[in-house]
Amino acid sequence: MSELTDHLGYWLRLVSNNVSTAFARRLEAEEVTVAEWFFLRALFDVDELAPSKLATVMGMTRGAISKLSDRLLAKRLIERSDNLDDGRAHTLRLSGKGRALVPKLARLADANDESFFGVLSSEEQAALRRALEKIAKRHGLNHTPVD
Repeated sequence: MSELTDHLGYWLRLVSNNVSTAFARRLEAEEVTVAEWFFLRALFDVDELAPSKLATVMGMTRGAISKLSDRLLAKRLIERSDNLDDGRAHTLRLSGKGRALVPKLARLADANDESFFGVLSSEEQAALRRALEKIAKRHGLNHTPVD
């Protein structure tokens, strides 16, 4: 029988869990969760976006997007604009505070990656990325990992 440590899944989970936990801790100092970071980063490159489109981009349910947007609205990191033609529709965009925060959070993400993957050469990092992307593509894994 194979040992637990003979499985690639074991090593992948060990590293992934620790990368994620360390990043969550870095974000805690900014009072942002990993899911909120993904949400903010998704809005950074657009002027505004409907919650339904954001749900599609992030691979989340509309309900999950609604909960996240409520939290980010309360933190004043995003703003909501109502659609004058359709009272039920609205769009979301980063507030000035949110737009200023995203690059700082991106630096934390970069530092976290460097902390874990800096031990690998750039060629090894590229090979690891290609392998993980290949596995994700093969299994249709295209949703933002938020938990």
